[in-house]
Amino acid sequence: MNISVPQGVQFCYEELNGSCTRITYPLSIRIPLYLFFTSTVIVIVGGNILVMITILNFEQLQTPTNYLVFSMSVADLLLGMVVMPPNMIESLEKCWYFGDFLCKFHASVDITLCNASVLHLTCISIDRFCAVTKPLQYQNKMTTCVVLTMISVSWIFSAIFGFAVIFSPSDSDPSAESVDVDCIGGCSGLHEKEIGVSYFFVFYFIPLTIMSTIYLKIFVIAIKQANTIHEINKQVRLDKNNLTKMDFKATKTLGIIIGVFLCCWTPFFICNIIDPIIGHSIPALLYEILMWVAYLNSMFNPIIYAFFHTWFRKRFQILLKKCFK
Repeated sequence: MNISVPQGVQFCYEELNGSCTRITYPLSIRIPLYLFFTSTVIVIVGGNILVMITILNFEQLQTPTNYLVFSMSVADLLLGMVVMPPNMIESLEKCWYFGDFLCKFHASVDITLCNASVLHLTCISIDRFCAVTKPLQYQNKMTTCVVLTMISVSWIFSAIFGFAVIFSPSDSDPSAESVDVDCIGGCSGLHEKEIGVSYFFVFYFIPLTIMSTIYLKIFVIAIKQANTIHEINKQVRLDKNNLTKMDFKATKTLGIIIGVFLCCWTPFFICNIIDPIIGHSIPALLYEILMWVAYLNSMFNPIIYAFFHTWFRKRFQILLKKCFK
């Protein structure tokens, strides 16, 4: 999108012909935004590292569910380390300074990590469904081998699709995204308008419809089982019920994570669906804002674990005590 600058035109590369135009924000805007984006990246990286370290350091936490959580934390961590810093520079400087190949590679990694997050959440919802609906068969069915297979399929499928969309010829698929631009210093990545409605329908609405349906069933079943356990506890207290209570807490927390994911990503996805219908009239600035709102999901996930999971708080306190002895 060409943007006219009232007070003189600046370029990404002043010495090169065909350079993209550049908009320079005032320092009063750039500095606070740099501080905000940098702080967000630090919280994302630090928070997800804490979740990963906590799971790795305690054998009792190395369960099939937490393997999925660990893998999702890896995706969030890579998003904060690899994807967000270049996007921060491009968003504030309005130029891409890292070359054409890195533009395509960056967009591919972006798509891969976004797809991986959705697929991991889907796998986690399936895991919780099995734990609540079939608690006696859960450990036999949801084994470490099964979970590792789910994780591998999620990553491999996400990577294949992410890199195929970007590096495949743009004329082979009209809905495929193109990262080629007509000027030097520009880069159209995942968060641009010509991605294709079908992509978001397949990798967003269908998985989230599945997750919503599963969690609705889990919610109904969990209420029934909780009432049953409550009646049993009136007569006799059994230690075996602690496992069921833990499953309910884990299900509730993971349900909150899915809800936060919906709040962060839905506005951006809806914007991409509506934009082609209204002739691509949605401002580019709105896309960037919604992009960063979506990225905040990777920051909220470890915060949710810190506040809603007692196992995280207790184990993290133990790690802090060990570190400061």
